[in-house]
Amino acid sequence: MWRRGLIVLTLGLLLGSCAPSGPETARRGTAAPETPLAKPPLAARFGAPQPEPPQVANTQIARDVLDLAFLLESGKSLPVFTRFETPVTLRVAGDAPPSLSADLARLLRRLREEAGVDITETKAAEANITLVPVSRETIRKELPQAACFVIPGVSSLAEYRRARRAGSTSWVDVQERQTAAVFLPADAAPQELRDCLHEEIAQALGPLNDLYRLGDSVFNDDNVHTVLSGYDMLVLRVFYDPALRSGMSRAEVAQALPAILARLNPRGESLPDRHLAPTPRPWIDAIQTALSTGAPMPKRRASAEDALRLAQREGWRDHRLGFAHFVLGRLLQGDEPAAARAEFDAARRVFAALPGARLHEAYVDAQLGALALRAGDAARTLELVTPQQETATRYENAALLATLKMLRAEALQMSGRASEAEQVRLDSLGWARYGFGPDWAAEAKLRQIAALNPMNGS
Repeated sequence: MWRRGLIVLTLGLLLGSCAPSGPETARRGTAAPETPLAKPPLAARFGAPQPEPPQVANTQIARDVLDLAFLLESGKSLPVFTRFETPVTLRVAGDAPPSLSADLARLLRRLREEAGVDITETKAAEANITLVPVSRETIRKELPQAACFVIPGVSSLAEYRRARRAGSTSWVDVQERQTAAVFLPADAAPQELRDCLHEEIAQALGPLNDLYRLGDSVFNDDNVHTVLSGYDMLVLRVFYDPALRSGMSRAEVAQALPAILARLNPRGESLPDRHLAPTPRPWIDAIQTALSTGAPMPKRRASAEDALRLAQREGWRDHRLGFAHFVLGRLLQGDEPAAARAEFDAARRVFAALPGARLHEAYVDAQLGALALRAGDAARTLELVTPQQETATRYENAALLATLKMLRAEALQMSGRASEAEQVRLDSLGWARYGFGPDWAAEAKLRQIAALNPMNGS
């Protein structure tokens, strides 16, 4: 399994199509950012986790668990249920990036407390799960579309390469999980590294599939959620329930799930089942083409339009319809801002009507706030982005939070509140250091957003 590296919601791309292109963009900007950049704060950190409980019927969760446990992203079926049957040990091989230790400790604590997984870090030479920090270039050479990935039965890059040549890296052949290696981008921004920790360790432990129908989960290739949600922790708790064991068939797991979920998630017994249908392959292909930075823009736009038509034809009213509107809006944003705004408004209406879609709304409001700033409407920008700072904080998305704060600062600057703008801009830099990485990346984002302000010159 692997985390995609080219989804439109990766925040290196957020707002990118709003800003003018070309070398002038890097030079242009308001004078205000120059002061805080002289002494940027250290990378900011989030407080205690605030996961929301799942807002899904147990009958739907049961279907999700079966598809997460018995199918791969390729569509290939797995013959039996697998998990670790002993307490899980985890080690870090080689030199760990500075941010990894704290984020790993936080994640392991959550897995123990929220998912009930018996997992601990070890300094021993061998462990069930080995984290292998490598360069992003190395990951691209192994899997060009991946930001990070997990492989069963190996503990190092050399072992993975030997196993791949021998054709023995498939989860289909696993009967019980004993070892796995997670390959992480050591030179990525702290947030990208943390996101990889969450998804790949969780998949080493449990779900081996990603499903677009999951609205509140990291096990979704839209990459909206970047840290394990309350839903994800419940799924992992189900995986490690004593009523299940490695080697069970799909039918045996299906028979056991209703009682497990009634015990672990009594609230889900009374929630209505929304009967979300499986996502058809043509929609997945269209969305992935629309999101791919390697495809020509006309093809990406045509694919986004195809995905929206397919969603409407399927009669969806869930987050997949909203996401299709959002992706199309992103691709229209640079050249057709009015059309983009219409798509974002449509996406927002879909998300606002759904339980558990507040983070989706925050992404939309960041884009609408950028368009309002570009149009010179500071009041509307503040109205959109200010409340969503709390959402970004709750869902621990530092890159989104930094972007919202930068938009807010620019709107305050436009409103004549320069002192307040400077303080908000300075605060954004601590989050940017965690979300975007090096100072030059944070400064580039500041300049990009400053370029949206018409008062800064054309």
